[in-house]
Amino acid sequence: MRTFSVTDLDLEELFTGVLPHLDERQRRIVAGNVAMSLGRGGITAVAEAAGMSRSTVQTAVSQIDAGVEVSDRVRAKGAGRRPIEESQPGILVALDDLVEPTSRGCPTCPLRWTAKSTRKLAGELQRQGWVISHSAVGNLLAFLGYSLQSPAKTREGASHPDRDGQFCHLAEQVNTHLDAGEPVISVDAKKKELVGNYANGGVEYQPAGQPVQVNGHDFPDPSVAKAVPYGIYDLAGNSGWVSVGDDGDTAEFAVATIARWWDMVGHDAYPGATRLLITADAGGSNSYRSRLWKRELAALTDRTGLSITVCHFPPGTSKWNKIEHRMFNHITMNWRGRPLTSHQVIVDLIANTTTGKGLTISAEHDTGHYPTGINVPASEIDTLKTTGRLTPHTFHGDWNYTLTPTPTTN
Repeated sequence: MRTFSVTDLDLEELFTGVLPHLDERQRRIVAGNVAMSLGRGGITAVAEAAGMSRSTVQTAVSQIDAGVEVSDRVRAKGAGRRPIEESQPGILVALDDLVEPTSRGCPTCPLRWTAKSTRKLAGELQRQGWVISHSAVGNLLAFLGYSLQSPAKTREGASHPDRDGQFCHLAEQVNTHLDAGEPVISVDAKKKELVGNYANGGVEYQPAGQPVQVNGHDFPDPSVAKAVPYGIYDLAGNSGWVSVGDDGDTAEFAVATIARWWDMVGHDAYPGATRLLITADAGGSNSYRSRLWKRELAALTDRTGLSITVCHFPPGTSKWNKIEHRMFNHITMNWRGRPLTSHQVIVDLIANTTTGKGLTISAEHDTGHYPTGINVPASEIDTLKTTGRLTPHTFHGDWNYTLTPTPTTN
């Protein structure tokens, strides 16, 4: 075989122009052939010019010297890096031990969470002797079922002393209901949206130089219509429902949306259901302090015959609500960059939201009137308690309670 000196070829220029167009196997074959053609010193020269390790080029030379068959495979059968959980047995357990200790008691819990960054977790694992990057930690957290939280919203202030206990209680309720085949829904109100030709955050593809023309300002104006989306996410069914109102975001509107979901979707999806679990934020229209919320739910139990259990997330932890990450974020991505010119446009955009994991969402425009300022006297709630229709749980009865239908008389 004819050999060349290193100075006869501009190796860096050669590899820069050729290697980006080749797959991994082809790059090794080219590098090995060039190294063999260069003769003595060729392996080192090729490794430096191609940005490969010397051992990779050495292996390529040996393979070519032994004969390389034509193949469509990029790697030899069985080659390639093994998954980190296989190459380092026990790393999943070590990672799980670092995140919220309370989640360890519920290894199959659908409501797992972590507030620690992947970089901090990777650093601690490395300190323990594991070889892992922060990006690999992120992949393992997803494999373990943990939620990815926005770094911009992780500072929630001082934690409530019963925060972890409430998450455990909530997880226990979720698992109990799911195991029994009973429906579990996560509920919340999405932020109000201006209805009209207003700018909407995000971008979408348009012909070059032809952006959608929208109003130059969106100052608060009482005369401008607003859309009030209230959503329901079915944990077991991976499906959602959104009522888009144009009136007040009240407890009455929230419960009306739950009732609409049950009538249109839930009743058929869970024909044998006797109980319903609702996970909700601590504040807003579904606040644990709202007497109107409890009164409307009690009325819903009478209409449906369901016992309804409500578990609220601790104050300051609203971003852990599953509806935020399983549904609302996909809706926002679906309508980004598009002006929400009417309630029907909003309904259509929500209903057309899907994901690769099978999420489907139904949506409807609710034109009902839900006035604010309705006062429910404390005596009504006291009556629900004394008659046994509203039962606070032993643990944090203000956050966790069950409502049952009015007993029938024979």
